[in-house]
Amino acid sequence: MAKTADDFTTTPASIKTADLNSLSKEDLVDRIRQLEFHVNQLKNIIAKSNDQKVGKAKLKNRPFDWSKYNKRHVALKIAYLGWDYKGFVVQEDTNKTIEHALFEALITAKLIENRETSNYHRCGRTDKGVSAFCQVISIDLRTTQSSGIGVITNPTAAPTDNEKPEIDFAGILNRILPDEIRVLAWAPVQPDFSARFDCNSRTYKYFFAKGDLNVEIMDLAAKKLVGTHDFRNLCKMDVGNGVISFIRHIDSAGVTVANDSDGYSMCTFTVVSKAFLWHQIRCIMALLFMIGKGQEKPEILDELFDIERNPCKPQYTMASELPLNLFDCSYTDLSWIYDSVEVEKLLSHYQQQWAEHSIKSFMLRSVIGSLKDHAPSLNNYQADILVSDYRRHTTYRPLLSRTTCGSLEDRKEHFAKRRKLNKFLNSTELVKEDN
Repeated sequence: MAKTADDFTTTPASIKTADLNSLSKEDLVDRIRQLEFHVNQLKNIIAKSNDQKVGKAKLKNRPFDWSKYNKRHVALKIAYLGWDYKGFVVQEDTNKTIEHALFEALITAKLIENRETSNYHRCGRTDKGVSAFCQVISIDLRTTQSSGIGVITNPTAAPTDNEKPEIDFAGILNRILPDEIRVLAWAPVQPDFSARFDCNSRTYKYFFAKGDLNVEIMDLAAKKLVGTHDFRNLCKMDVGNGVISFIRHIDSAGVTVANDSDGYSMCTFTVVSKAFLWHQIRCIMALLFMIGKGQEKPEILDELFDIERNPCKPQYTMASELPLNLFDCSYTDLSWIYDSVEVEKLLSHYQQQWAEHSIKSFMLRSVIGSLKDHAPSLNNYQADILVSDYRRHTTYRPLLSRTTCGSLEDRKEHFAKRRKLNKFLNSTELVKEDN
């Protein structure tokens, strides 16, 4: 899950050099990220302030009388290519998030008055660079209807007879949203429906090139994920946000090959669960890549699940976020409404994007073809890009012999001390202000 403003609400306090020397590498990285976040936050506040001043001088919006309209609680199915975004969730230090663009479009279209009164819930919190083909949100939108599923009547609203068609939610929003984000469908839902809490399961897919990977043994290893396990060694522990239980149930997992012609075949890792941990899938993929390259055996997963024998996570770099996709979200009795005219526009939109990326792919494949006859051997390095610290010509260090991160108990103690320190520093600042 992406780090948001809630994770760094405290202004970074000064730390003595002696204290810095005692911090672990992971703690130092967290400290650097916290300081970077604070600097970007201040820059963004200044930028927003300037934008608001310009906006007030230039724009005089006509007042919109919300008292004349009813609301309707609906679910929206959203697809986005998140490669160039900082994540789904709104963040204070940037506007480059899916959620920011979505709410900007909702307010511009006068479908909601503001976020605070929209009864908003999201199904998943995808991280920086992660995409989705089925992100679901639930929200109260302006409606033309006076009755029906999800309609919330307003006593002061103008009377309607329900003969007027419902607002084209998808069409209106898609004309405002950036090219990377599209609303695919909508569904009327009961007023107490929550896209987050009523979701039965979430399906993620991770796409990658076969290269020289042993996909069969990767699939065998993936099957070990199914069931209930403690995944603390296969995720990034988010103790700072109160996550202290890492037991999750995986409904299904597996690796498949789209076609098996050569090393340029595309493969998919598919995993289904009701809930996931922070960076869980990217950590799993890093391990599956090690197994697929023959560096580790599938049994390494059994070892990492054994918290008694291995209470601390070995240090390894998680796989790239680029191929990760929130592919599906499952609900009970949810009937999506697709507008045929809008679907035709969506198909045209995605076909054009596909054509552009396919042309680039074909051009790269052509230059590879022109070079391979001059190479001493045919190499398949396509999967290497997805693990940033992978080096082919260096000695591989087995996972269980590597330096480990702090244990869960160490992390809990660390954040308990940090909270006490922040509380002390804040109380000290208050005393200074009073004086």
